[in-house]
Amino acid sequence: MITRGFFAAAWLFALAIVLAACTSGGGASSPSAVATPSPSAASAEPSMEPSMEPSESASAEPSMAEAEVELKVVDGGADLGEYLVGEDDLTLYIFTNDTKDAGTSVCNGDCATAWPPLLADAVEDVGLEDGVTGTVTIISRDDGTSQVAYDGMPLYYFQGDTAAGQTNGQGLNDVWFAAEP
Repeated sequence: MITRGFFAAAWLFALAIVLAACTSGGGASSPSAVATPSPSAASAEPSMEPSMEPSESASAEPSMAEAEVELKVVDGGADLGEYLVGEDDLTLYIFTNDTKDAGTSVCNGDCATAWPPLLADAVEDVGLEDGVTGTVTIISRDDGTSQVAYDGMPLYYFQGDTAAGQTNGQGLNDVWFAAEP
């Protein structure tokens, strides 16, 4: 008889395999489609040129109602402190194998399946809620899509987070961390 524990162990084993692929820099596999929780950002035509220009000022940002992507700050309490969230208040992460201000992401292929990038075509498409004080830029990914970077670090969701408030990717393999505002 197969028990619930068996299914949990199988799921954790599969997750460990995917995460192992992410710790090596995402592999050099050929570009593949990247899943993203933001259908409006994924359906837009990507720019092929990276934009490392920060926004001019807070007034240059669209209102939250106009933005394709919204960055918000939530408080994770004493354990985690404040961190950034995106669509549906899902936690956003940084990958320490990415190089700050390099204008690229090293999480591609299977890594980007487990850690979907936050996509937007332009800085103007990113709305910032109060408390989000860093610099937003857009980088080009290997697959030609445009990813949001915050203070020089590309932002990602984690497929293991399925609801607001979850931070299941925090500290995984000592390379994935919730993005700080």
